[in-house]
Amino acid sequence: MLRDPFDFWSAGRDTDRLRREMNRIFETWDRSSRLSVANGYPAMNAWANEDSVVLTAEIPGIDPQNLDISVRENLLTLTGERKPIELAEGEIYHRRELGYGKFQRVFQLPFQVDAAKVNATYEKGVLKITLPRAEADKPKRITVKAS
Repeated sequence: MLRDPFDFWSAGRDTDRLRREMNRIFETWDRSSRLSVANGYPAMNAWANEDSVVLTAEIPGIDPQNLDISVRENLLTLTGERKPIELAEGEIYHRRELGYGKFQRVFQLPFQVDAAKVNATYEKGVLKITLPRAEADKPKRITVKAS
Protein backbone atom coordinates (compact mmCIF):
# COMPACT_ATOMS: atom_id res chain seq x y z
CA MET A 1 0.00 0.00 0.00
CA LEU A 2 1.37 3.37 -0.98
CA ARG A 3 1.30 6.12 1.60
CA ASP A 4 0.28 9.65 0.94
CA PRO A 5 3.51 11.71 1.22
CA PHE A 6 1.52 14.38 3.06
CA ASP A 7 0.16 11.97 5.68
CA PHE A 8 1.83 13.55 8.73
CA TRP A 9 0.10 11.22 11.20
CA SER A 10 1.67 8.18 9.58
CA ALA A 11 5.10 9.83 9.51
CA GLY A 12 4.74 10.68 13.19
CA ARG A 13 3.91 7.06 14.05
CA ASP A 14 6.96 5.86 12.09
CA THR A 15 9.18 8.36 13.88
CA ASP A 16 7.82 7.27 17.27
CA ARG A 17 8.42 3.61 16.40
CA LEU A 18 12.01 4.41 15.32
CA ARG A 19 12.63 6.40 18.53
CA ARG A 20 11.31 3.53 20.69
CA GLU A 21 13.48 1.02 18.85
CA MET A 22 16.60 3.18 19.24
CA ASN A 23 15.88 3.60 22.97
CA ARG A 24 15.52 -0.16 23.32
CA ILE A 25 18.85 -0.75 21.60
CA PHE A 26 20.69 1.74 23.80
CA GLU A 27 19.06 0.43 26.99
CA THR A 28 20.26 -3.11 26.27
CA TRP A 29 23.67 -2.06 25.02
CA ASP A 30 26.52 -3.45 27.16
CA ARG A 31 27.14 -0.65 29.65
CA SER A 32 30.73 -1.70 30.33
CA SER A 33 31.69 -1.11 26.71
CA ARG A 34 30.55 2.52 27.00
CA LEU A 35 32.84 3.06 29.98
CA SER A 36 36.03 1.79 28.43
CA VAL A 37 38.63 4.24 27.21
CA ALA A 38 37.66 5.59 23.81
CA ASN A 39 39.78 5.50 20.69
CA GLY A 40 41.92 8.57 20.46
CA TYR A 41 42.63 8.57 24.19
CA PRO A 42 44.61 10.30 25.44
CA ALA A 43 44.31 13.48 23.44
CA MET A 44 47.76 14.58 22.34
CA ASN A 45 49.37 17.81 21.20
CA ALA A 46 52.53 17.77 19.12
CA TRP A 47 54.84 20.48 17.83
CA ALA A 48 58.25 20.48 16.25
CA ASN A 49 61.17 22.71 15.42
CA GLU A 50 64.40 21.90 13.57
CA ASP A 51 65.89 20.21 16.65
CA SER A 52 63.10 18.20 18.26
CA VAL A 53 59.49 17.13 18.53
CA VAL A 54 57.50 17.65 21.72
CA LEU A 55 54.33 15.69 22.51
CA THR A 56 52.02 16.25 25.46
CA ALA A 57 49.18 14.04 26.61
CA GLU A 58 46.65 14.64 29.36
CA ILE A 59 46.42 11.47 31.42
CA PRO A 60 45.39 12.44 34.95
CA GLY A 61 45.10 9.74 37.56
CA ILE A 62 47.41 7.30 35.80
CA ASP A 63 50.46 5.99 37.60
CA PRO A 64 53.52 6.75 35.41
CA GLN A 65 54.70 3.21 36.18
CA ASN A 66 51.72 1.98 34.10
CA LEU A 67 52.95 3.82 30.99
CA ASP A 68 55.12 2.40 28.25
CA ILE A 69 56.74 4.76 25.74
CA SER A 70 58.72 3.37 22.83
CA VAL A 71 60.29 4.83 19.71
CA ARG A 72 61.03 2.81 16.63
CA GLU A 73 62.19 4.48 13.45
CA ASN A 74 59.83 7.46 13.16
CA LEU A 75 56.96 6.08 15.27
CA LEU A 76 56.29 6.83 18.91
CA THR A 77 54.00 4.41 20.74
CA LEU A 78 52.35 5.33 24.04
CA THR A 79 50.66 2.46 25.86
CA GLY A 80 49.05 2.47 29.27
CA GLU A 81 46.10 1.57 31.40
CA ARG A 82 43.66 3.53 33.50
CA LYS A 83 42.36 1.37 36.32
CA PRO A 84 38.70 1.62 37.36
CA ILE A 85 38.00 3.08 40.77
CA GLU A 86 36.96 0.28 43.10
CA LEU A 87 34.09 1.16 45.41
CA ALA A 88 33.84 0.01 48.99
CA GLU A 89 31.19 -2.51 49.95
CA GLY A 90 27.75 -0.92 49.97
CA GLU A 91 28.75 1.98 47.71
CA ILE A 92 27.15 2.40 44.31
CA TYR A 93 27.79 4.78 41.43
CA HIS A 94 25.27 7.51 40.80
CA ARG A 95 27.21 8.76 37.79
CA ARG A 96 30.20 7.26 36.03
CA GLU A 97 31.81 9.25 33.23
CA LEU A 98 35.54 8.59 33.64
CA GLY A 99 36.69 5.90 31.25
CA TYR A 100 39.04 3.09 32.15
CA GLY A 101 40.92 0.35 30.40
CA LYS A 102 44.00 -0.11 28.26
CA PHE A 103 44.94 2.42 25.62
CA GLN A 104 47.53 2.79 22.91
CA ARG A 105 48.40 5.75 20.71
CA VAL A 106 50.84 5.60 17.84
CA PHE A 107 52.16 8.90 16.58
CA GLN A 108 54.15 9.27 13.36
CA LEU A 109 57.07 11.61 13.92
CA PRO A 110 58.02 14.09 11.21
CA PHE A 111 61.67 12.94 11.22
CA GLN A 112 64.04 10.37 12.72
CA VAL A 113 64.79 10.93 16.41
CA ASP A 114 67.65 9.98 18.68
CA ALA A 115 65.87 7.37 20.82
CA ALA A 116 68.69 7.36 23.39
CA LYS A 117 68.02 11.03 24.19
CA VAL A 118 64.22 10.93 24.49
CA ASN A 119 63.03 12.54 27.73
CA ALA A 120 59.60 12.02 29.36
CA THR A 121 58.21 13.87 32.37
CA TYR A 122 54.85 13.59 34.13
CA GLU A 123 53.53 16.53 36.11
CA LYS A 124 50.01 17.39 37.26
CA GLY A 125 48.48 14.76 35.00
CA VAL A 126 50.29 15.88 31.85
CA LEU A 127 52.86 13.67 30.16
CA LYS A 128 55.49 15.58 28.18
CA ILE A 129 57.78 13.72 25.80
CA THR A 130 60.70 15.51 24.15
CA LEU A 131 62.24 13.70 21.18
CA PRO A 132 65.48 15.21 19.86
CA ARG A 133 66.09 14.97 16.13
CA ALA A 134 68.81 12.51 15.11
CA GLU A 135 72.00 14.27 13.99
CA ALA A 136 72.05 12.23 10.79
CA ASP A 137 68.55 13.47 9.97
CA LYS A 138 69.19 17.18 10.55
CA PRO A 139 69.31 19.27 7.39
CA LYS A 140 72.81 20.15 6.27
CA ARG A 141 73.52 23.53 4.73
CA ILE A 142 75.45 23.20 1.50
CA THR A 143 77.72 26.08 0.57
CA VAL A 144 77.80 26.90 -3.11
CA LYS A 145 81.29 27.79 -4.32
CA ALA A 146 81.66 30.27 -7.12
CA SER A 147 84.58 29.99 -9.53
